[in-house]
Formats: sequence, C-alpha cells, structure tokens
Amino acid sequence: MNYHLAIDGVSLTMVLVTGISALSTVLFSWEVEHRQNEFFFWLLLVVAGCYGVFLSADLFLFFAFYELVIVPKYFLIAVFGSTNKEYGAMKLTLYSFFGGMLVFIGILTGYVTAGSLDLNQLSQFQFSPQLQSWAFPVLFLGFAVLAGIWPLHTWAPTGHVAAPTAGSMLLAGIVMKLGSYAGLRVAMNLFPQGFQMWSKWIVVLAVVGIVYAAAVALRQRDLKFVIGYSSVSHMGFVLLGLGAATALSVSGAVLQMFSHGVIAALLFAVAGRMIYRRTHTRDLDALAGLNLGRALPFAAFTFVIASAASMGIPGFSGFAAEITILIGASKTYPLAVWITGAGMVLVAAFTLRALKQSFFGETKPDVHLQQARVALDPDWNEQQPITTAEKCGACLLMFTTFAVGVYPKLLLDRIMPAVEAMRFLK
Repeated sequence: MNYHLAIDGVSLTMVLVTGISALSTVLFSWEVEHRQNEFFFWLLLVVAGCYGVFLSADLFLFFAFYELVIVPKYFLIAVFGSTNKEYGAMKLTLYSFFGGMLVFIGILTGYVTAGSLDLNQLSQFQFSPQLQSWAFPVLFLGFAVLAGIWPLHTWAPTGHVAAPTAGSMLLAGIVMKLGSYAGLRVAMNLFPQGFQMWSKWIVVLAVVGIVYAAAVALRQRDLKFVIGYSSVSHMGFVLLGLGAATALSVSGAVLQMFSHGVIAALLFAVAGRMIYRRTHTRDLDALAGLNLGRALPFAAFTFVIASAASMGIPGFSGFAAEITILIGASKTYPLAVWITGAGMVLVAAFTLRALKQSFFGETKPDVHLQQARVALDPDWNEQQPITTAEKCGACLLMFTTFAVGVYPKLLLDRIMPAVEAMRFLK
C-alpha cells in the first residue's frame, strides 16, 4: 500500500468541480449558528474525502477515501438535517455500506490476482475473461449504488430532502460523482472485457433511470424531492455515456459529472437556502400562492438560470454535456438515444412546473402566509433579503455553468486525451 496521488484530465475536471462546489457550499452556509465548529468539520471532511478519491492512484488509498466520505455524510444529515433526517441518514449510510461491501470484494479480487494495488499497474494487467465476467459487475454495481443507478437510487431523493442545504449541495454536486468516477477509473479500466459483456445492461438501466426518475419528479409536491429525482435522471446520462463506451460519449459523461455538480448545487441552494429559510415550506402548492418572483427577484433569476441549465438549453453546460453524450452514444446505441430524447421532454416538463409554482404562481387572496406555513411577518422580504454571501455563491455557480456551456473545449481538451488512453473504448 502506498500513499500515491496522481492526476490526469478526468481527475482534474473532478477536482475543479469539487473546489467550486465546496466554496459555494461554504458561502451558502455563512450564517450557520447551530454547532458551527462541528458542522464545518463534517463538511470539510466530506470535501477532503472527495479530493482523496479523485486523486488516488493506489487502490487501497482510493477505497479508504471512498469509505471516509460515508461517516461525515451521516452526521451532516442526522444532526443538521430536517425532514425525516434520521431515516434519510441511515438509509443513505446503509446503501453506501452495501455498495462498499461489493467494492471491497472487487478490490480483493484484483489484488489477489495481480499482486498489486497500484492503479497504473492494475490497468495494464491482463485478467482472465472468466474472472472479469463476474468481477466487473460486482465492482461496478458497488460503485453505481453511490451514482444513483436505477433501481438502487431511492437513497438519493430521501437523502437530499433530509440533508441541510450544504449537505444536499455536496451530496448532489460531488458525492454522487464518486460512484460514476470510480466506475470509470477502476471497474471499467481494470476489467475491460467484463465491461464489454455487461455494457448493454448498463445502458438499459441508464435509460430506464432517466425516464423513470423524470416521470416520478413530475408528480412530486416537495421542491427538494423534484430536484432529488432530477439528480437521479441526470446521473442516468452519465451512465449512458459510460455504457456507450466511445471516446466522445465517455468524455461527455465526465463533462456531465462536472455540469451536474454545478447545476444541482445551484438548484439545492435556491430551494433549501433562499426559499425554505425564508418561507419554511417547500410545498409547491403553498409556494404557488406566495408570488416569490416579486418578493425574491434574485432567487427567481437564479432559479431560472439553473432550470435552463438543467433542461439542457444551449449556452449552458448541461446542453454541452448531454449533446456530447448523445452524439457519442448514437453510434452504438441509437435506440437508447431516441428513448432518452423522450425522457428529456419529461425533464423539461417537471422543471418548468417547479419553476412556475415556486416563483411565478398566481397570488391567491384566500391563501394567507400562515396557511402556507410561513413563519415570518408579512414584510418578511425586507427582514431577510438575500445575503451577499448567498449572491456570491450563486453567481459563482451561474458563471461556471455559463462559461463551460459557451466554451466546453476548455475542459474537453483535457478530458479526451485521458479517456482515449483507457482500454475499454469500443
């Protein structure tokens, strides 16, 4: 076992999104008053574990950092969360440990067979096709649990809703990327023949996840649940890009990890911090009667930008990532691309519904603020305006998704050479 860190274009992209998400998370947590030291200790421990995963070049070190993230996630949710926080924290932890158990079996298999824990050496070792046929699905499934693969995705919306705003931003922005990154870096790169045997099933589960999660999001009334299922749907694009296994689709999958990390963090910041902190409700029916677009214009503007990026509107990173994945996947799985296109219509439908009801609903004279569970005075907007720290955090995320959407070449020029050096490409 060695403390061996290394970086390439894929790792660099994930390190960058970790830094951006972590900084914005701290800005949105600027006014935390309850047990501040403990809160930021767990918060920074999650970030440290994520950095370790993205930089590790030793398999044992990789697994140690991967498991390290689970403990602070639990305490962030169980101590500082809200809706069913104990249930959400325990469900997330049990799913993570279940996935970790499968990962540990795969790691032991690779070490016993190859006699090394160095990822560079393991990626060059020729494992037998018989071993790869069962070791790959075990290892990849263990990682895919954390990536929110259908049907093992239910921990994600529950965990997002239960977590505090900072926890939701980190969980969707960084932690879910650990599973997809690990599946790419470890499972697919170490067992390329096993991946070829199972790639069709990865694509099937990815497409089902995209459409199913989008359909479920369309029926949710809690704004955080809508965004939580949206995250599962968007992570399906990542798995689709990985399963298609062309240089373009995998590069698009890495870009989608970056893009979704920024967009999801922005959506949860608006829902959990800007809206819930001031209204004490996330119920879309209640929010529809408050006309928050007039009361919180900056929050409305931010949510419009985040929604446009989430729907894949050209000019934002979501479009650049998704179109790259779909073009790359169309060569190997054209039917999956067409079905995914139908899923994107559902994504637009639930996003526009959430946007309209959250900020641009018609004010109902018979709905009083107290009936909407607003715990503030009628002039609450003047009492709690959007803070400078919140504006800085939102502007950082909005600028990032816009910059990558306008000029994705900035990241793709670094991602593609690293992807093309991997062994599993078709």
